[in-house]
Amino acid sequence: MLLSLVLHTYSMRYVLPAAVMMGTAPTYVLAWGAWRLLSAVLPARFYREVDDRLYTIYQSMVLFFFENYTGVQVIIYGDLPKNKENVIYLSNHQCTVDWIIADMMAIRQNALGHVRYVLKDGLKWLPLYGWYFSQHGGVYVKRSAKFNEKEMREKLQAQMKAETPMYLVIFPEGTRYNPEIPKVIADSQSFAEKEGLAILKHVLTPRVKATHVAIDTMKDYLDAVYDVTVAYEGTVDHKGQRKLAPSMTEFLCKECPRVHIFIDRIELKDIPEEQMYMRRWLHERFEIKDKLLIEFYDAKDSKRRNKFPGKSVHSKLSLKKTLPSLLFLGGLTASMLLTESGRKLYVKTWIYGTLIGCLWVSIKP
Repeated sequence: MLLSLVLHTYSMRYVLPAAVMMGTAPTYVLAWGAWRLLSAVLPARFYREVDDRLYTIYQSMVLFFFENYTGVQVIIYGDLPKNKENVIYLSNHQCTVDWIIADMMAIRQNALGHVRYVLKDGLKWLPLYGWYFSQHGGVYVKRSAKFNEKEMREKLQAQMKAETPMYLVIFPEGTRYNPEIPKVIADSQSFAEKEGLAILKHVLTPRVKATHVAIDTMKDYLDAVYDVTVAYEGTVDHKGQRKLAPSMTEFLCKECPRVHIFIDRIELKDIPEEQMYMRRWLHERFEIKDKLLIEFYDAKDSKRRNKFPGKSVHSKLSLKKTLPSLLFLGGLTASMLLTESGRKLYVKTWIYGTLIGCLWVSIKP
């Protein structure tokens, strides 16, 4: 019985972070909504500047839980610039924590508010968040033949016109690499073989459309492309087979001791402009990722496993970067919930904010 209690308590480690992150969402949306109305008559860039600051507050609170609370060690390899840049961030995709990894990198460049995502179209229906991600500059896209290039270009052009700082996160695989769904991996490898491309083991064959549209549209606006490879330590079973990467819940339960992140900064001049050639270039970049991950998971020499080659830095995030945001948003939310009128406003924000958001995203891209 005691053992069961201990195990139950351990599994509940995600409850506090989840409650705070979800619980402060209405407070955040109310603050953002008030600014959105006030800034309606102002140039778009003024709205974006404050919106980015608000986003920084919320996401740095999120990072308090994913870094400081979990105590995860973040190991960085390669060349992460210290200064802010307008970039496209290309990464392998294996779990929902991959979104948080982009935040981890951005906050270390003081660019957290600039993070925007290219997202699966279905995510726009998320309560409160789906609507807001679009307002913050996120781009929702559909897969394959339903991909709307014109819509994406127009959204990115509007961002550039408003002089929006850009840290655009794209996962070119289109879906997550999941060892527990071998059919997806087999189909990806079969497609690569059919197209005369190298067959990849630890990543899926990347899709080029969103990457090409983003780079082609913003080529005179961007400073670089960050090619990012992520590996979560502890995702190999006793037989040496790769397991599913940690979910957000498992990560918050401290089941991932270290995250390894390899960054390669690529100049725009080194990337082909035509889609046909960019497709080959992107696949070559994923071949490099695959080799890094083969080294990480499968190296014959056990001393070379669970690490990427080259020099690394253990990067620890200071509480000064995250704790003030937690206290600020937590304090505002607690103050609202202490009064009856505040509680009513809180509940109405969840209900009507979700309904308005769903209506909005159904009529606007």
